[in-house]
Amino acid sequence: MKRPERYIECQINIKPRFSEVDAMNIVWHGSFVQYLEDAREHFGQLHGMGYMDIYRTGFMLPVVNMNIDFKKAISYEDEIVVIARLHDTHAAKVYYTYEVRSAKDNRLFATAETTQVFTDRNGDLQIIYPETYVSWKETLNWERSE
Repeated sequence: MKRPERYIECQINIKPRFSEVDAMNIVWHGSFVQYLEDAREHFGQLHGMGYMDIYRTGFMLPVVNMNIDFKKAISYEDEIVVIARLHDTHAAKVYYTYEVRSAKDNRLFATAETTQVFTDRNGDLQIIYPETYVSWKETLNWERSE
């Protein structure tokens, strides 16, 4: 039996910018990468652990893996909501899953996942969580998936 997984969720509404669409009025697929970044930055702001907070403690958090499954095209007129879920992991990594949906009718445009790892400022991989990150995780109100 799989153990329940802990996660924390946030969401951000985004209106596609004109510069992100092509001649067919479709949002370019590369813009989804920025939408995921927007959601991660919003998450950090909401929960008090942004990229600069991590950097100030002597660490960086590069993305080492990203996967996006496109389901439906986004047009310039669509307002979207990006739902980001930070999953609690035992390994020293930061793992998010995402849903990109229509803010109007909840249509699913894409699902995605990213993995980030901790490095020191020299780029050396850290195999255990930084202590400040562990302390921060303990302050969060985690939810459990079914």
